[in-house]
Amino acid sequence: MELAYIPSPSRGVLYLGPIPLRGYAFCIIIGVFIAVWLGNRRWVARGGQSGTVADIAVWAVPFGLVGGRLYHVITDYELYFSPGRDWVDAFKVWQGGLGIWGAIALGALGAWIGARRRGIPMPAYADAVAPGIALAQAMGRWGNWFNQELYGRETHVPWALHITSSEGGRVPGYYHPTFLYESLWCIGVAFLVIWADRRFKLGHGRAFALYVAAYCVGRGWIEYMRVDDAHHILGLRLNDWTALIVFLLAVTYMIVSAKRRPGREEIVEPLAVTASADGRDTDKETDAASEKSDSGKAVPGKAVPGKSAEPADEPGTAAGAPESATKQS
Repeated sequence: MELAYIPSPSRGVLYLGPIPLRGYAFCIIIGVFIAVWLGNRRWVARGGQSGTVADIAVWAVPFGLVGGRLYHVITDYELYFSPGRDWVDAFKVWQGGLGIWGAIALGALGAWIGARRRGIPMPAYADAVAPGIALAQAMGRWGNWFNQELYGRETHVPWALHITSSEGGRVPGYYHPTFLYESLWCIGVAFLVIWADRRFKLGHGRAFALYVAAYCVGRGWIEYMRVDDAHHILGLRLNDWTALIVFLLAVTYMIVSAKRRPGREEIVEPLAVTASADGRDTDKETDAASEKSDSGKAVPGKAVPGKSAEPADEPGTAAGAPESATKQS
C-alpha cells in the first residue's frame, strides 16, 4: 500500500454549459501571462516602454503555438498518419503535444517580425523575456499532469505520480513525475538567468542563450527518464540529441558574442528615448508659456511665446501712448 503519492486529476476538462474548460489550455494561457508580465518589467528596467513586450508577444505566441505543434506532429507522425489513425487529430492541440523546440524556434521568428516592426533589437528583447519563458514552461508542464502524460519510469518514491487512466496504451501505476521535475528545473533556470543577468550585465542575447543552455541540461536527464514512445538514434531519444545540439549552439553563441560584443546595450528601444526627449522639450515650452501673469502681462525680463520681449509698462499707461492721451480717454 502506498502511503504517499501525487494523485492525478480524475479528468482534465470541466464544462461550463457547452463550453469545455481544459486544464492543459489554462496552464498554457497562465504561462503566457507570466512571461509577458515578467518580460515587461525587465524591459522597462532596461529602458524600454511598457507594453512593448505584449505587442511583440502578439506575434510570438501564435507562431510559437504553431511551431510547437508542428515539431510534435513531425517527430511523432505515426500518431496521426499511420494506418488506423485519424489525421484530423493533428489539429487537436488541446489533447496535448507541443514541442518546446519548435515553439521556441518559430516563436523567435514571430518575435523577430514584431521587433523589426518597432525597430527594436531582437537580442535585447530575447534577454528581457528569457526568464519569463522559463516560468511559462514551468507552468505549462502542469498541463501534462491534467492529461496524465509524459511521466517517467515506474517507481515507489513518496512523490511518485499515480496514473489512473488506461487510455492510449497507459498502464495504471506509480511513476516518476517528470512533468514536476521539469517544472521545478525551469523555475531554477529562471532564477539563474535573473541572477546572472544582474551579476554579469548580460546583453546582446546572452541571457537568452544562458536560458537555452541551462534548460537543455535539465531536459537531457529528464528526457532520459521518460517512458513514452519516442524515436531513438544510437540508443538515445530524439529529444536528447536535440537538447545536446541546442546546448552546444547556445554555449558557442555566448562565447562568440562575449568576444565580439561585450557589455550590454545602452539603448534597447529608440522610440522610448525619442519620446522622452520630446517630453522634456514640451515641458520647457510649457514652463515658458506659464510665465505670464493672470492679468495677461508679461513678467519683467521674460519672453512671452509669440511676442518680443519688452519692458513692462507703468500701471495705467498703454504701451506706446503718451500719459496725457491715456487720461483723456
